[in-house]
Amino acid sequence: MEARRRYVRLAWAVLGWNFLVILWGAFVRATGSGAGCGSHWPLCNGEVIPPSPTAQTLIEFTHRLTSGLALLGVAALVWWARRLFPRGHAVRAWAWASLAFILVEALLGAGLVLLEYVERNASAGRALYLCAHLTNTFLLLAALLGVAWHAAADGIRWQWREVSGWRRAALAAVLAASLTGAIAALGDTVYPAISMLEGIRQELSPDSPALLRLRLVHPVVSVAAAVVVLAAVFQTVRGRLQRIIAAWVAVQLAAGAVNVLLLAPVWMQILHLALGAGLWLLTFAATLPAPVRGARHAAG
Repeated sequence: MEARRRYVRLAWAVLGWNFLVILWGAFVRATGSGAGCGSHWPLCNGEVIPPSPTAQTLIEFTHRLTSGLALLGVAALVWWARRLFPRGHAVRAWAWASLAFILVEALLGAGLVLLEYVERNASAGRALYLCAHLTNTFLLLAALLGVAWHAAADGIRWQWREVSGWRRAALAAVLAASLTGAIAALGDTVYPAISMLEGIRQELSPDSPALLRLRLVHPVVSVAAAVVVLAAVFQTVRGRLQRIIAAWVAVQLAAGAVNVLLLAPVWMQILHLALGAGLWLLTFAATLPAPVRGARHAAG
């Protein structure tokens, strides 16, 4: 039992670490530091440890180091799950899924550098690539939550076919709002507005780049997603989790409004993403089954 408790603590720690790595990745994008190591990967400017690094190089290099530690943490979850849990156990499945997603995450991160989807690149390819990257990121977080949840509550097993339509709709809504948010954040990075009125003028102008005009989509999708999530929560979730998700949705909408009013400063973009990723995890947690009473004691 003590070994399993330690495994649970490790699983939550790895989830928390990956959450922070994701936020740092957003900081890399928001500060235009994606080319801090040049077009080299996995080396940084052709070196293992870059000499005399600039601020952008330090930001990008730190992201690579923390991402490497995240990969090692997920690998440790897989290794330890094989020792603690029998073949076919849910924890093993979620741990392997986490490893698959973080390997894809590493490849996508490399692609951003090698394809030069960094700094002021405003191509449609970069926007689509960021959407794919964020989708994989959210799946990684969900898988890591699945590891921690199943390890802490032995005797349960999540199955997609048992998730209600309302909860599936809520997950899809949060993902859709987050993807449009990623595109809007890219627009804020590449085409920063000098004032709110100027930003609105740019978005409404028929001559504006598509990335700017797409920025208008995010508020509409976010409000629609909030309605779907709240409807799903009040239909299918009870107790403390219901109140937490409902309050989280309200805070996230308020944060989005503040982000617009403040012209998307870097710190607010990071906070907005943190709230969005947190809402994704809470919504996914609402799909997980309750522990089977007595199962943990029987397993021990």
